[in-house]
Amino acid sequence: MTPERFARLKRALARRQPDLTVLMDRVHKSHNFSAILRNCDAAGVLEAHVVDPEQELNLHHGTSAGTKKWVQVNRYEEVADAVDHVKAEGFTIVAAHPSEGSLDFREIDYTQPTAIMMGAELHGVSEEGLALADRHIEIPMLGMVHSLNVSVATALILFEAARQRAEAGLYDVSRLSADDFDRRLFEWAYPSLASARRREGRPYPALSSDGEIIRDW
Repeated sequence: MTPERFARLKRALARRQPDLTVLMDRVHKSHNFSAILRNCDAAGVLEAHVVDPEQELNLHHGTSAGTKKWVQVNRYEEVADAVDHVKAEGFTIVAAHPSEGSLDFREIDYTQPTAIMMGAELHGVSEEGLALADRHIEIPMLGMVHSLNVSVATALILFEAARQRAEAGLYDVSRLSADDFDRRLFEWAYPSLASARRREGRPYPALSSDGEIIRDW
């Protein structure tokens, strides 16, 4: 671990947004799943949620760019369980679906705790997911096609959210608690050692300002 890489990890973690997330409702193609996680990392999303009943959705090596290390993924068998989890944490759920009464995606206030629900590319968000969402949003289309690739659509919505949050100063200081920040920073910097310590039930070592292990328990 070089001081330069450790500083880069700290900067990236300090910009993570604990109250902006993506909820994937049965996104079943690995390359879309991987591309969406890559979008999440680029927009500073801390954790993502995926409804994967068969537990078969894995990262696509060609498009993941290592995002599994940087974006925590929480998996669920049912969309209702995912919705219950994020709503219990205070999120408003906006489902990307061009239904009657849906809003232009740019009209949403993404500086509030927001979960963006995205569906499978062919069928979109499930009927259950749409019923459980607080609002529906859509990306206006000017051509002949009716929709964008799900990862592209996610990127557009996330970067509108990032634009609003940047203007509000939400990326300027860390929004994680000190303990959560230190825990995640160690897991980012030393993933193998962190995994071993969790299996052993042992605390993480302390780190210096340059990322060196200075004290072991």
